[in-house]
Amino acid sequence: VPAVTPTVTPITSSAANAGVGGACAPALTTTLVKAVVPTNLPERHVNTGDGVQVLNKQRLQDLVKEVDPNEQLDDDVEELLLQVADDFIENVVTTSCLLAKHRKSNVLEAKDVQLSLEKNWNMWIPGFGAEELQPYKKASSTEAHKQRMALIRKTLKKY
Repeated sequence: VPAVTPTVTPITSSAANAGVGGACAPALTTTLVKAVVPTNLPERHVNTGDGVQVLNKQRLQDLVKEVDPNEQLDDDVEELLLQVADDFIENVVTTSCLLAKHRKSNVLEAKDVQLSLEKNWNMWIPGFGAEELQPYKKASSTEAHKQRMALIRKTLKKY
């Protein structure tokens, strides 16, 4: 069954300036080409290794070995995890570029990636943006709350 798989091609400088994304657009674009996928596999993304990958099968196997030396992943599970990693990276880069563009900047900075990870994925990367940290101020408790807590502590001491 022929399927459409993406291939990655570089953008020329004149094409990058004419596009909507401007200088913050990723340096690669995706074009679709026909590829033959084995018929015994369900229709899904097959990672052919045409593009640049941050995580490859060998690195994924190394990570699994670090967690449990006796664990082995199925090929389908490896493909799924690689696809999830690719989708995650694409999402973070895209939203980070949009944040940089919103700042009216042509440069993608660490704070753009940090904000994207924090807001979309609830992730905080230690060491980035430490100068912007605002100390957590504990809310002051009211007198009524203090009285209730004292009553609870007093009751618990009896038992």
